[in-house]
Amino acid sequence: MIILRTINDVSRYVSEQKGRGASVGLVPTMGALHAGHISLVEKAVSENDVTVVSVFVNPTQFNNPDDLASYPRKEEDDFKLLASAGASAVFAPSVEEVYPGGPSAQPQHVFDLGMAAEVMEGKYRPGHFQGVAQIVSKLFRIVNPDRAYFGEKDFQQIAVIRNMIKSEGINVDIVACPIKRADDGLALSSRNALLSPEQRKVAPEIHAALKDSVEYSLSHSVRATHDSVVERINAVPHLEVEYFEIVDARTLATIDEWDESPWVVGCITVYCGKVRLIDNIAYRLPKD
Repeated sequence: MIILRTINDVSRYVSEQKGRGASVGLVPTMGALHAGHISLVEKAVSENDVTVVSVFVNPTQFNNPDDLASYPRKEEDDFKLLASAGASAVFAPSVEEVYPGGPSAQPQHVFDLGMAAEVMEGKYRPGHFQGVAQIVSKLFRIVNPDRAYFGEKDFQQIAVIRNMIKSEGINVDIVACPIKRADDGLALSSRNALLSPEQRKVAPEIHAALKDSVEYSLSHSVRATHDSVVERINAVPHLEVEYFEIVDARTLATIDEWDESPWVVGCITVYCGKVRLIDNIAYRLPKD
């Protein structure tokens, strides 16, 4: 595995690989890697001749400076994990390399991300998805991958990225991969490392509430299901729901009745102390 620090180096590397007919997979990450990330890398390795993993904490997608400052950074450990997973190359640039002169000095390009970027995370983290689109579009143009791999824990982000590549005319296959969970059900996240031992004990109640609500939903309304999840989680010490939306998985529009969409997903964000955790679960799946 090779470590690349500059845009010129990674562009040259990919061009050489594609010149010999290799397919290229990209796994964009912000580092602090865990088994969820590694599952994406392993899938990319199994489906491509070359797998490039980016490790870059992108400042433009944080609307809270404290959140950016506290985001875990473990570059040396990340590189060891990626080498073991079979990654071909790591692109680990500095902020200055990606944003010469700093993020604020960059030309302002507003991406057409559709309604998917306006709800849920888009509502509670203004500018977040514009920042995501900015870095992901840069990575797509630098690496020019055939396929890019994202975890379904960030369900809304995948929808936004699909809208972005359509509006920007970027040709890449977006591969959505299942959520990887700890044995107790907690969705794996780099932010889990920020939880205290006491918070870590109660955090699995988020998934437990979602999972139990699927059966509950078979005999109750959308509103009743929504309220039961929020009430259950908020009753747990250290946990407070920021939002819980039950939506059409294709458009991310909220629904009032179960029969409004063949594919219905519940998306939730919960504060566990000061740590912001996200998760989701499918309530209805398309039959075909």
